[in-house]
Amino acid sequence: MSKVRIAGFNVSMDGYAAGPNQSLDNPLGENGPSIFQWFFPTRMFHEMVGKEGGETGPDNDFAYRAMDGFGAFILGRNMFGPIRGEWPDDAWKGWWGDNPPYHAPTFVLTHHPRESIEMEGGTVFHFVTGGIEEALQRARQAAGGKDIKIGGGVATARQYIEAGHVDEMHLAIAPVVMGQGEPLFAGLDLRAMGYKTIEHVPTARATHVVLARG
Repeated sequence: MSKVRIAGFNVSMDGYAAGPNQSLDNPLGENGPSIFQWFFPTRMFHEMVGKEGGETGPDNDFAYRAMDGFGAFILGRNMFGPIRGEWPDDAWKGWWGDNPPYHAPTFVLTHHPRESIEMEGGTVFHFVTGGIEEALQRARQAAGGKDIKIGGGVATARQYIEAGHVDEMHLAIAPVVMGQGEPLFAGLDLRAMGYKTIEHVPTARATHVVLARG
């Protein structure tokens, strides 16, 4: 059976996985880019944005692992864009341009219905109004036996963790403090949920930790 995974999820030393006040001009929130500094120099990121070069090594390896081999993705609406409330029209199609990095069926949690959007490269955005369980059921059907990635944001990741659906988590812990933002694990007892560390790789820009339920 396919696994449900969180991968390439950035976390500050004080536990924040996103900055406050996300906007069109500041999609990662205030100070949000500081926890992505391990990712931006990698060859994988350069390929995503159409640039040549980029660094190889453990950070790059984890970057590829965070996106490769998934049969479906689940995103919260904030991960899809800054629009709140009813969709004003069909103009907004995500942060990533015509060819998003998912290349697989991608299910977006929302309270407001919208027709599916087929993008270049195999990404199809489906908008799910029935909550996390419906999204997971549809993702399993679409994944063809491959793993499913919970792509964020923080509230969506927490909901799936709390519901007991996440089998494995790769966290990239950045050596920075944010002071405020969206905490990933506040109030969650990961030990009681059965998680333990199965991999731990420090680099110059992050500490990569993989947790799995035993």
